[in-house]
Amino acid sequence: QVQLAESGGGLVQAGESLRLSCSASGITFKLNTLRWYRQAPGKQREFVALITSLFHTDLADPVKGRFTISRDNAKATVYLQMSSLKPNDTAVYYCNVQLGTRNYWGQGTQVTVSS
Repeated sequence: QVQLAESGGGLVQAGESLRLSCSASGITFKLNTLRWYRQAPGKQREFVALITSLFHTDLADPVKGRFTISRDNAKATVYLQMSSLKPNDTAVYYCNVQLGTRNYWGQGTQVTVSS
């Protein structure tokens, strides 16, 4: 059974930082690409970042230069380090893994950035 559990969200002021974590189980973690998405109120869920099994990374344009994605295969955990946060980064952040044609999601963690 695949399970993803996000943590680390919270309320911060603009310009501050947060680190999100996503712990995975039920998958061969080191072989999989892990992704972060976010969904702001009234908006569609959007891609934020990914990291492949070879540690290649990709980030969405709005977060490039501010966010970093990393992984610890020994802990089966993927991280999203967010710096210079802006009010429009406010969203629920979700961890994602795709196995074949099926997507798995965590429950999400709320990030709120006040101005």
